[in-house]
Parts: sequence; C-alpha cells; structure tokens
Amino acid sequence: MYSIRPVSDLRNKFSEIENTVMKQGEPVILTKNGYGAMVVMSLEQYAAMTDEVELKLDEADRAAAASDERYTSEEVFRRVRERLHGREAV
Repeated sequence: MYSIRPVSDLRNKFSEIENTVMKQGEPVILTKNGYGAMVVMSLEQYAAMTDEVELKLDEADRAAAASDERYTSEEVFRRVRERLHGREAV
C-alpha cells in the first residue's frame, strides 16, 4: 500500500514521511494542488524496482556488442506493439 500526502508535509512532517518510507517500507505519494507530484521511497525500494531493468539493459548491450545486426526504430516498435497485443514477434 502507499500513503498520499500534500507536498507541504515533506517540509512540515518530514519525520512522519520518513517513518512511513523507512520503517513501514511504503512509498509516499506527494500531491501539489490536488495532483500527484512525486513519490518518495527508500533507496532499497527504488533499487528493487529498477534492478531488473538495469540487468536487461546490460544484457541488451552485451548482445549488441556481439552482433552486427541492427533494427530500425520502426522495427523495434512494431515488435513491441505485437508483443503487447499478444502476437509474439520473433
């Protein structure tokens, strides 16, 4: 779960937000004028969320270095769209 708080709480109630993020392990969504403005989370939460993406990017870099095959942006986006719509492109 997560908490939704006004961005002014970051200044006025920092310790409460810190407790929610660090001790309870929940991200906090901060709003400005009633709209979501940012998310506060621990470094551990952020790393857990992005580690797999970083590994996949490293894997793609290694694959690109090992091959001369290249795709146009149109080919890449067509394949992504096909995968998103359940038609696997090989």
